[in-house]
Amino acid sequence: MTDVDIEKENAAIAAAYKELLKISYRTLSDEDKKLIRKAFDIAVDAHKEQRRKSGEAYIFHPIAVAKIVAYEIGLDATSIAAALLHDVVEDCPDYTIDDIQQLFGETVARIVDGLTKISSLNKDMNVSMQAENFRKMLLTLNDDVRVIIIKIADRLHNMQTMGSMRPDKQVKIASETLYIYAPLAHRIGLYNIKTELEDLGLKYTEPDVYHDILNKIEDSKEEQDAYIKQISDLLKTSLDREGFDYEIKGRPKSIFSIRRKMVKQGVSFDEVYDKFAVRIIYKSKLEDEKFHAWKIYSIVTDHFRPNPTRLRDWISSPKSTGYEALHITVMGPKGRWVEVQIRSDRMNEIAEKGYAAHYKYKQEKTKDDSLDTWISKLQEALENPEVNAVDFVEQFKLNLYSKEIFVFTPKGDLKSLPKGATPLDFSFSIHTEVGMKTRGAKVNGKLVPLSHVLQSGDQVDILTSDTAKPNANWLEYATTARARTKIKSSLKEEKKIIAEEGKEILRRKLKQLKITLNEKSVNELVSYFKLKTSLDLFYRVGIATIDNTMLKDFASSRSNTLVTFIKDKIRRKQGVKKEELEKDEITSKYDMLVFDKEEHLSYKISSCCNPIPGDPVFGFLSINQGIKVHKKNCPNALSLQSNYAYRIMTAKWIDSSQQEFTAVIKMTGLDDLGLVNDVTKVISDNMNVNIKNISFDTNDGVFSGKITVVVKNNNLVKKLMDKLKKINGIEKVRRV
Repeated sequence: MTDVDIEKENAAIAAAYKELLKISYRTLSDEDKKLIRKAFDIAVDAHKEQRRKSGEAYIFHPIAVAKIVAYEIGLDATSIAAALLHDVVEDCPDYTIDDIQQLFGETVARIVDGLTKISSLNKDMNVSMQAENFRKMLLTLNDDVRVIIIKIADRLHNMQTMGSMRPDKQVKIASETLYIYAPLAHRIGLYNIKTELEDLGLKYTEPDVYHDILNKIEDSKEEQDAYIKQISDLLKTSLDREGFDYEIKGRPKSIFSIRRKMVKQGVSFDEVYDKFAVRIIYKSKLEDEKFHAWKIYSIVTDHFRPNPTRLRDWISSPKSTGYEALHITVMGPKGRWVEVQIRSDRMNEIAEKGYAAHYKYKQEKTKDDSLDTWISKLQEALENPEVNAVDFVEQFKLNLYSKEIFVFTPKGDLKSLPKGATPLDFSFSIHTEVGMKTRGAKVNGKLVPLSHVLQSGDQVDILTSDTAKPNANWLEYATTARARTKIKSSLKEEKKIIAEEGKEILRRKLKQLKITLNEKSVNELVSYFKLKTSLDLFYRVGIATIDNTMLKDFASSRSNTLVTFIKDKIRRKQGVKKEELEKDEITSKYDMLVFDKEEHLSYKISSCCNPIPGDPVFGFLSINQGIKVHKKNCPNALSLQSNYAYRIMTAKWIDSSQQEFTAVIKMTGLDDLGLVNDVTKVISDNMNVNIKNISFDTNDGVFSGKITVVVKNNNLVKKLMDKLKKINGIEKVRRV
């Protein structure tokens, strides 16, 4: 770099630093500014030799993360300093955590230490699963929630500047973001950041879909702005008459949420009806907020008819993230549904800044802070080493994103639970002991099964008994991570006790058959009964599903093993291998896909998404079943790419003339005489398509059909679908 370039860069760094101080959400004292300046100087020194992949000086990254922390999340000077220093210990051997502690004190050092631990986790791929890393990362929540918040800001900036990375790295980081960081941001109440993380995640995991929706949003922006103005003009007169101090904003739905609606409801972009929301933000004293919110509600519903099933009152019962607002869906001009969100400026700040604003407004009189309560509950689940890490992260993720219901205890206390929760989840949320002793439940005074799904407003009474204990069915009834964790560990304990008894029974029974119970015989038994572990073996003996007769059969097969072994040896010498016998069959089956560096390998098509030649796919190296091929938009793709990135293989189709594949097509339309005949004629006219299954249903003038066809590749399916769409009366055709 020339001296001029260095000067320019230094000026840009100084300008970025000044902007950081200017945009801070909190008012910074002189003491705060000194702390931030000191952190900035140390960070500049530590990163002076480093550059990012894009070529810019590395110091721009910590400054950008600190800006997100200061402005978008609104944390204090301590957090801003920690954000500036977040990579110092990891990237510069001259600075240790002890140095940071001496220079900046214990709090900053603790946060930087937590962030350093997380970074080193993600790079150490000897850890068998990324999920284990996530679990450890979440453990740092208990040290200081700011660790996770700065980590989310760090991830946001990395996602914003990922353009110069290799595509496979982009997909891995984006999948990880959608899988864990976006739900975490949601749970901590950072809705704006969650939305941006989701959109950027989609941009790299499904770029075509992302750009397609983005272009459509931009094309319809002018029309949407005019529509929002029309609504605002109607409401303004009434709001002004009542003397409200307010502003009305139009907010488009995120690309990710539009995509989610399109997939979930099987609709096109144009058919997604609420692509934007109108937000009314009013100024009010704390004691008048609720009264004013409902007054504005009545003004909105005077002008527009509300959808009675779509009222969400999070003012009376705030979400556990601290979110408060009234949401109503109304029938707007031109017969279009529009969501209207009503918030005070305090509620709006909490919605945008999450945790930080929550604490700014925290009054002495408020109840226990929900974030603290959540962290302590989470801690209990995290510290249970019994739970498989991937199961844990999956469960945890469900609890992060879950919609909430509010139910009452018999005494009238309010409890929040995830949507879909059962009385069993409720009993474990009260106390582990209550959960363990649950015998039954009453909802609104009536006895209900433990699998009963609770609704908001239900009053739940748990019936307990000292003799009751968890059984395997409970796992089907429980949905929350807390309940499932407790049930699993209880069942494991019971299994261990039964297995101990089973081991002794097995020892006695084998003795009668002249077999000693040792490692060798146990391994033979596990293999013979096709089990996974010795614990499974002892448990089955304990509950008598492996009985005397079966053990006698094992003993006689054992004496025949030697004969089989000799036969195998002879066959091997003659060179007749099972693999070779099937080689032609394998070659004919497996020559359409190549992996990584153009390698031909055996693979299996995964049943969760049934890819067919032509679909964008990737390979996943499973433990027991070799390579399994998944579609790139498979429901399990995010989880696999995030947890097991090191097992993902790129894959592409090269020749699809050898094998046939199954595809399912669904159609809907208006019932018409001869419609079924037209559909079957189109299919039978397609020479290269065989019908495997066909079903039609008509219901009060609406036609729906499902066809399972066997084809060579996805082009044939596309052609068939195009022809079906042209049939008079068919409204929609899609592949499932």
